[in-house]
Amino acid sequence: MEPTTFAILAVILFIIISLANMAWVVPQRTVYIVERLGKYYATLEAGFHILIPFVDKVAYRHSMKEMVIDVPPQVCITKDNISVEVDGILYIQIVDPAKASYGVTRYEFATTQLAQTTMRSEIGKLELDRTFEEREKINMEIVAAVDKASIPWGIKVTRHEIKNITPPDSIKGAMEKQMRAEREKRALIAESEGDKQAKINRAEGDKQQAIALSEGEKMKRINEAEGRGQEIERVAFATAKGIREIANAISEKGGGDAVNLRIAEQYLQEFGKLAQKNNTMIIPSNLSDVAGMVGAVGKVLTATRAQAAAQPAAQAAAQPATFVPPPLKLND
Repeated sequence: MEPTTFAILAVILFIIISLANMAWVVPQRTVYIVERLGKYYATLEAGFHILIPFVDKVAYRHSMKEMVIDVPPQVCITKDNISVEVDGILYIQIVDPAKASYGVTRYEFATTQLAQTTMRSEIGKLELDRTFEEREKINMEIVAAVDKASIPWGIKVTRHEIKNITPPDSIKGAMEKQMRAEREKRALIAESEGDKQAKINRAEGDKQQAIALSEGEKMKRINEAEGRGQEIERVAFATAKGIREIANAISEKGGGDAVNLRIAEQYLQEFGKLAQKNNTMIIPSNLSDVAGMVGAVGKVLTATRAQAAAQPAAQAAAQPATFVPPPLKLND
């Protein structure tokens, strides 16, 4: 190859390299840190940019997206001197690319180490039982500590999450026994409370049943008493009505003869019954004198009627609620 051709090829290659170093396209959500002659010059954001070849240099490339950093597991000592293994996840975002480039050598490693040291410090302030309850508080403390320390680095810590808190196997066994005992205790308490409530409910039911039975018995007796009273009252009214009808019938024409006939019939019937029984008794000598017996009964009825008519009217007015049947009228 001739020297002239070699020189032309070298010039063409130089021009291509220069053009490649001069034109830069920055992707979205990405920034480039440009140094001019070894000194910070500019921050290139998304878009097309022209740089001076061999003078300007893209020294750092940073993503402006939120980054997720896995915090490795580490052994922490709790306040009650128990070793636990804790790991987590750290979320950070670059807010100042220049500070992220020149403020710290490796910002990811720096934030991770700071998160681990803060985690050990916060776990050491708590007892083992509280470490499981205070996760949110531990996360907030780690975020506050790392965010404050990372301000000169141009880093913003958005949040931190604890993934696992793993105690030793011996502590796990003790915790399982404790939880099992606690569950059994709660079960016994719940069972006793249920039994207590059941006894209360049964007692209340028996009480209400007894009250209902007594009320029912009371109403039964009241109803029976009212029924007996109404029965007696109706029988009395019926008897009084029958007596009035008999008195009215006797007072009519021929009523006295009918009464005498009825008395004679009943007398004869009763006499016949006495004759049928094998009894020893003393009877008057004139027992066969039916006419005399009927006449005697008639005289009694006549005397009773006269005595009732002779009662003063004032006695009847003093007892208005007492029913007095009309006097009987017998025909001698």
